[in-house]
Amino acid sequence: MNDSDLARLKAQITARLAELAAEDARGADAQGVVELDQQMVGRLSRMDALQMQAMAKAQAARRQLETQRLQAALARVADGEYGYCEDCGEDIALKRLELDPAALKCISCASG
Repeated sequence: MNDSDLARLKAQITARLAELAAEDARGADAQGVVELDQQMVGRLSRMDALQMQAMAKAQAARRQLETQRLQAALARVADGEYGYCEDCGEDIALKRLELDPAALKCISCASG
């Protein structure tokens, strides 16, 4: 991987981190306490609200995991270890990194 590829992947990681932060800000309200709306009648309204809250929390957890993976990738870039398989030490294919910039393993180690 050359320097321009590394810079492009680093920019891709940084852009995705910004997207995740924006999604977190938009989704924060949906994770709050579910209050009983007196205008809505019945248990189903409350059940829907609880289900929406649970889905928002699950999405937040997925965003947090992706954020951690991407931050770890940026740390590997800073350390000069980005793009190398953590198991065998070989280069991770550029196409694989373009699809998942936080990939830790080459395709042969990941499938084995």
